[in-house]
Amino acid sequence: MDDILALDATGQLAALAARQVSAVELLAAAHRRYEAANPRVNAVVATDLDRARGRAQAIDAKRRAGEALGPLAGLPMTIKDTFDVEGLPASSGLEVFRRGDRPDAACVALARAAGAVIWGKTNTPVMAGDFQTFNALYGTTNNPWDVTRTPGGSSGGAAAALALSITALEIGSDIGGSLRTPASFCGVYSHKPTWGVVSQLGHIPPAPGSLAERDLNVVGPMARSARDLALLFDVLSAAPPMSLASPALKELRIGLWTEEPGLILDPQVKQAIEAFARRLEGAGARIEPVSAPADMAALLPAYRTLLAGVLAEDLPPAQLRQMQLIRPAAKLGLRFGASPDGWAGLAVDYAQSHLEWMAANEVRAKAGAQVRQLFERLDLILAPVGPVAAFPHDHRPFQQRTLTLSDGTKVPYLAALRWIALATACGLPATAIPAGMTPAKDGRGGLPVGAQLIGPRGGDWRTLAAAEAIEAALGGFVPPPEPATTLAA
Repeated sequence: MDDILALDATGQLAALAARQVSAVELLAAAHRRYEAANPRVNAVVATDLDRARGRAQAIDAKRRAGEALGPLAGLPMTIKDTFDVEGLPASSGLEVFRRGDRPDAACVALARAAGAVIWGKTNTPVMAGDFQTFNALYGTTNNPWDVTRTPGGSSGGAAAALALSITALEIGSDIGGSLRTPASFCGVYSHKPTWGVVSQLGHIPPAPGSLAERDLNVVGPMARSARDLALLFDVLSAAPPMSLASPALKELRIGLWTEEPGLILDPQVKQAIEAFARRLEGAGARIEPVSAPADMAALLPAYRTLLAGVLAEDLPPAQLRQMQLIRPAAKLGLRFGASPDGWAGLAVDYAQSHLEWMAANEVRAKAGAQVRQLFERLDLILAPVGPVAAFPHDHRPFQQRTLTLSDGTKVPYLAALRWIALATACGLPATAIPAGMTPAKDGRGGLPVGAQLIGPRGGDWRTLAAAEAIEAALGGFVPPPEPATTLAA
């Protein structure tokens, strides 16, 4: 019975529809998997099994009665702990937000209306603000491929739970790679939608009860297959459903973007993605190296300004006042060579004026026009998700952290924002797919490397259909070894 959990969501739903398994039985199997696999990764951090069993029983009764059912009817699901779920309010890593009885977030309500049986919450960093997943409330989430490393953030618990078949579908969010980075680190799939096509209401941050849709932030599906991404995206989004079959690879014109000044890339990650591109070319896709899809030298600082303008709302008032006080000195420091990724850059960005935000927004608009021109001759851009594969846990203060490349070079921690910046700043869709592995080391396996398929604004179904075609031709998700292994540092 528990072998059914190795199927993707589409496969599990087919088994439910064929009455090979009931919703109650499938939920019980997911819970057994959670009890067996979760202790070593700490991906699922809160459960509501009694309420979930009741919903599963109701769905089974409707199926026996021949009633119409939704596209997710009976499928057990977990939800990232930045979304309110009835009975499980979003904590976003903070006890103060876990209190109270708030209704389902908009996206959760849609999944539930489609028949999903929501039974647990997955871990996230505090206020979804890190490339790692840990907080004082629920502790640290580990990578299923190597428990000494992070699964990424902020949808790290979601990605780890998917990789271990604890859940088959997840809903995550992304303002700084939070869907794409964990998918890359754990070897699963995610889709960052075009900005605005999936409601953010009920996502924490911002504070509970907020009604404004945040700039840059998106809500999107995570899964173990490309077809499952399309399944859940269709449930969640306001985008018209796809009516055309997935394209043949020979129909795809793909720009390969792995070379860009200022965008750091580990040699092993670059090697994996370029090998993946060669496999795509061998399968018939037309691959064309590209550089500067937009003026990245201008867009990167503009994106930092736009991002800080959003995140500043979540800072404690005293910390924001401190940023405002030190801003003049910070600007002087930047003029004399201080790193924009350090405290000087943060102080300047977090205490920005509205005129500075307007200037950054204009840079974004110009970048959007530049990338639209590129998509007149290309269907997609294939690019890295981030500069490195999954890295060891590092819980020191932000300003003390660095990333270490495979050749030993240390680079700024916030370099993890650079490859994701184009799609985020310009509101473009980006589907993260498994692309390969880093080399094995000391007789042990490597780590997953993901790539992102970036499409034109509104081209969500284009990137999702391409991901399905690529998966059909080259394969996709590979489960991590069990039990989780530890690679040599």
